[in-house]
Amino acid sequence: MSETYYITTPIYYPSGNPHIGHCYTTVACDVIARFKRMQGYDVMFLTGTDEHGAKIQQKAEAESKTPKEYVDGIVENFKRLWSFMGISYDRYVRTTDDYHIETVQNIFRKLYDKGYIYKGSYKGKYCVPCESFWTEKELIDGCKCPDCKRPVIDSEEEAYFLRLSDFTDRIIDLLRNSDYLRPESRVNEMINNFVKDGLEDLCVSRTSVKWGIPVPFDENHTVYVWLDALINYISAIGYENSTYNDFEKYWPANMHMTAKEIVRFHSIVWPAILMMLEVPLPKRLYGHGWITFGGAKMSKSLGNVIDPFVLGERYGVDAVRYQILRDMPYGSDSNFSNEIMIGRINTDLANDLGNLVSRTVAMADKYFGGTLISDRKTDPLDDELKAMAEALRDPVASLVEEAQHSLALAEIFKVVSRANKYIDETTPWILAKDKANDPRLATVLYNLLETIRICSALLFPFMPTTMPKVWEQIGAKESDVAYDKIATFGVLPAYVTVHKGEVLFPRIDIDKEIDELNAMLTPAKTIREDEDLDKAGIITIDKFAETKLRTGEIIACEKIPKAKKLLKIQVDDGRHGRQIVSGIAQWYAPEDLIGRKIIFVANLAPAKLCGEESQGMLLACDTADGGAKVVFLDNDIPNGSTVR
Repeated sequence: MSETYYITTPIYYPSGNPHIGHCYTTVACDVIARFKRMQGYDVMFLTGTDEHGAKIQQKAEAESKTPKEYVDGIVENFKRLWSFMGISYDRYVRTTDDYHIETVQNIFRKLYDKGYIYKGSYKGKYCVPCESFWTEKELIDGCKCPDCKRPVIDSEEEAYFLRLSDFTDRIIDLLRNSDYLRPESRVNEMINNFVKDGLEDLCVSRTSVKWGIPVPFDENHTVYVWLDALINYISAIGYENSTYNDFEKYWPANMHMTAKEIVRFHSIVWPAILMMLEVPLPKRLYGHGWITFGGAKMSKSLGNVIDPFVLGERYGVDAVRYQILRDMPYGSDSNFSNEIMIGRINTDLANDLGNLVSRTVAMADKYFGGTLISDRKTDPLDDELKAMAEALRDPVASLVEEAQHSLALAEIFKVVSRANKYIDETTPWILAKDKANDPRLATVLYNLLETIRICSALLFPFMPTTMPKVWEQIGAKESDVAYDKIATFGVLPAYVTVHKGEVLFPRIDIDKEIDELNAMLTPAKTIREDEDLDKAGIITIDKFAETKLRTGEIIACEKIPKAKKLLKIQVDDGRHGRQIVSGIAQWYAPEDLIGRKIIFVANLAPAKLCGEESQGMLLACDTADGGAKVVFLDNDIPNGSTVR
C-alpha cells in the first residue's frame, strides 16, 4: 500500500467570479499533488466552496434568488476554471453538501457536550465583508477590520461561544515550537497580533443570519460561517458523517495552503478545535502572499487583463501557471502586470526552454535524419551539464515539499540555461561540417536530449499540458520520465528518434501585445464633470452606448489627507471591487455614504488624483445652491447591474 498525502486549498467564498488571485493557491497545490503522485503517493487533493453567511444571503436577495440558486452558478464557474487551468483535484467539497452539514452539526454538539461551547450574549465589532468578529484591540484605528481595512459594525445578539481562551498556551506552543505554520514571518505575525495577550472566546453562532447550518439543538441559531468552513477539511474525508470513510486513511493532512489574510483562522481557531476534539493536527500550514497590482491587492487597471480565462486563451494555460508560480516569492506578495507575464514568457519559456528544445530537435533531425547513431565520443566538457542534470531532482523535490515553487523553478531553469550554454560551447554546427565528428556530435545532442528529459519531467507538475509535447519531440516514452529515472543520466536509448513539432512557446511582440490589451480595456472618452454640456455637441445613441454605467454599493469611504474636496470610496461593483475618488467631500461625510447604492461610470480610464487611483466616476447632480447631490438607488438594486 502506497503512502498517502493529503493537501487542501481553502474553500473559496463564492462572492463573485473567480480571478487570478484564486488561481495561485489552487495551482500551487496542484503542483504539489502532481509531484507527490509522481513520487508514488496516494494523493487526496481537496478544494471547494464556502457557501453560507450573511453576504451570500444579501446578494441572493438582491437578485431575487434563493441562496442555493445564487451559489450554484458561481460554483460552476469555479469548477470550469479549475478544469481550464488543469487542476487535478480529487474531491470538491461544498458547505451546502448534506454530508458536510452532518459533520458540522455533530461536531457542534460534541463540543457543546464537552463544555467547549456555551451560550451567552455577543456585543462587539463585526466585519460584514469578511464575516469576522473582532475585539477592540484587534481593530485598525479602533474601527477598521484588520483583514480588509473596511469599517466594522456594532453587533449585539444571543450567541454560542467557543472557549478559545482556554487554549492560549497550547496555541503559542504550537506556533513557537513546531513546524506547523510557515513561513516564519506568519508565526511572528500571529503571536504578536492575536495570541500573546491571551485569546478571547469566539462567537460561533448567529441569530440574525438564516443562511447557514442550524445549530442542531437550537434552530434559532446558525453556525458561524468560519467554524462551518474550517470543518470541511475533515468532513470531506468522512469525519462524523456517513458519506465518506477516508478519514483514518488521509488524516492528518500533510498541508493546508491558504492566503495570508485567513491564516489567523487556520493557525489559531482550527488547531484549537482539533485539540478540543482530540484529533491530530495537520502537519503543515503554509500562508502565502497576494498577487498584487502595483502594490494594491487585486484591482483592474489599464493594460492589465486579470481574467484567467482570457490570460490562458492568449498565452496558454501552462504559461500562466508558470508565471504566477515563478514570480511569487516564498511568503511574500507578487506584483502582477501583463508586461511582467509577457516578459517571463519570452525570457524563460520562449528564449530558454522552448529554444533549447527546438534547437536540439532541429539539429538531430538535420544532421542525423531524426535518429541518433549509437557511436559516442565523450569529452570533459560534458561533465558539468551531466552532473547538474543528475543532481536536480532531489533539491527540486524538497523545495516543492516546502511550497517554494519559485525557487524550485529557478533550480530547473539553471540547468536549462546551462544546456543552452553547452550548445554554444560545443558548437554542433561546426562539428557537423566533418563526418568524422559524428560520434562527438551524436554525444552532444544526446546529452542535450537527456537534459531536456530530466528538466521536462520535473516541470510536468508545473506545466502538465506542454511537457508531454516535449517528450514526444525528444523521443521519450512515459516510462522514461518516471520519478525513479529522473536522477539518472542516460535513460533514452542511444539511437533515440526525435520528432519535430510545433513551437512550444511563441515569442510575443510585447509592444504590439500591450497595445492590443489596452485596446481591449481602453474606454471611450466621456464628458468631463467640468465640461459644458452644450459645447459637447450632439451624439448618437451608439456613441452614448459606449459609456458603461453600472450600479454598486459603497462599502467603505474615507477622506484623503491634504485633499479637502476628495473622498476615497470603495465600491462593491458585483465583480472584484473598485476604488473611486470623488470631489464631494464638502457635501458628504464618509459615514453618510457607507451602505448607499450608486451609479458609476464603469469604463472610464483610471486616473491618479492626489496619489490615489480612481477607477470610475459616480453620478451626481448639480444643485441650485452650487453644490452637488449624489444619485442614490434603492437598496434592492443588485450590485453590478447595467444601467440602460
